[in-house]
Amino acid sequence: MHFHDDSLFPENQEKLVIQAAPYGPEWLPGDADDLPLTMDEHVQAAVDCYNAGATVLHIHVRELDGKGSKRMSMFNELMGRLREAVPDMVLQIGGSISFAPEGEGGDAKWLSYDTRHLLADVTPAPDQVTIAINTSQMNIVEIMTDDDLEGTSIAKPEYYRAYRDMVVEAGPEFYLEHLKRLHASGIQPHFQLATMAQLETVERLIRAGIHTGPLVLNYVAIGGGFAGRHPADLIEFVRRVPDGAVLTIESSMRAVTPMNAIAIALGVHVRVGNEDNLWRRKGERMSSVEQVEQMVRIADAVGRDIATGAEAKKIYKIGAYYADADETIDRLGMVPNRRAGQRGFMLRDLKS
Repeated sequence: MHFHDDSLFPENQEKLVIQAAPYGPEWLPGDADDLPLTMDEHVQAAVDCYNAGATVLHIHVRELDGKGSKRMSMFNELMGRLREAVPDMVLQIGGSISFAPEGEGGDAKWLSYDTRHLLADVTPAPDQVTIAINTSQMNIVEIMTDDDLEGTSIAKPEYYRAYRDMVVEAGPEFYLEHLKRLHASGIQPHFQLATMAQLETVERLIRAGIHTGPLVLNYVAIGGGFAGRHPADLIEFVRRVPDGAVLTIESSMRAVTPMNAIAIALGVHVRVGNEDNLWRRKGERMSSVEQVEQMVRIADAVGRDIATGAEAKKIYKIGAYYADADETIDRLGMVPNRRAGQRGFMLRDLKS
C-alpha cells in the first residue's frame, strides 16, 4: 500500500470497519463474563457488537458444556438466526471450527481437512470463511503474560501446554481444495496471514489464477509462529500488501488497543473481541462490546468515520469475483505477470 502526503488525512481514508470476535473459542465458561453458551446468547452477542459499531462478525459456535461445537447443524442454526438478527453485518466463520482441548492435557488442535472443508456447505452460507495459508506453529501463549492469563483456564499447566504446542495445519493440500470449495459456494475467503512468506504465497495463488477475487486479509500479530508486536513489522506488512487489498490488524491481549490505534491512524481496519483480548489495562477486564466501543472512540478522536454495515460490505467487496488472474491483478493494483521474453522491472499497464 502506498502513502501519499494526504493519505493520513481521515477524510481520505476508507471508513473504519470493525471486526468483532465475541465467541472466544479458546476460553471456557468463567474465563470471561461475556462468553455465550446458549444459541440466544450467541445471537445477542452479535446484536450487541453491531449496536456498538462492529460491522463484521467473526463466528464460532459453543456447545452448552462450554466447548467449541464441531456440529454443522449448530453452525447452520446460528447462521440462519444471525441473518435475521444482524442482516447488515458481514458474517465471517472462523475456519478453525474449534481448537479447544477436549480435556485437561488434551491437544489444542484444528480439525481434519475434511471437517474444515464442510464450512463451504454451511446453510445459509456465510459471507466469508477465514483461511490460513501454510502450516505453522500457533503458540498463542508465547507473548501472553501471567497477568493476561490470571484466573483463566489457560493458566492451568495442562491447558497452557496444549496451546503452547498448537500447530495450524494449512498446507497446499488443504488451501487449494478449500479455496476451490469456497469459490464454488460463493463464499469469500478471508486470509489470516502473519508473515511475508504467507503473503507471498497468496500473491502466487493470485498470479496463477487460483484465487480470482478481492484480497481481504488480517495481519495476525499473536506471536508463537505468527507475527509479533513490533510496530516496524506491522508497517512493513502494510507497505507490502497490494493497494487494492482490504487489511485488518489483529493482535492479542493488552497489545490489541495500541496495535489497533496504529491501524486506525494508518487507514486500515481493526479486530477486537474476547477471542483476542480480555483486558482494558492490567487487572481490569473488558468485554467484547466495550472493546468495540473503545475503537469507535479512538476513531472519533482522530476524525475517522465508522463504516455502516452496507459500507463494510462494499469495502470488503462481498459477492465480487474476477474473470482470471489478469483481472484480479489489475483490480488489486499489482504489476502484471511477466510475459515471455519481457525484461526489466515490471510496470503497471498504461491505459490507452
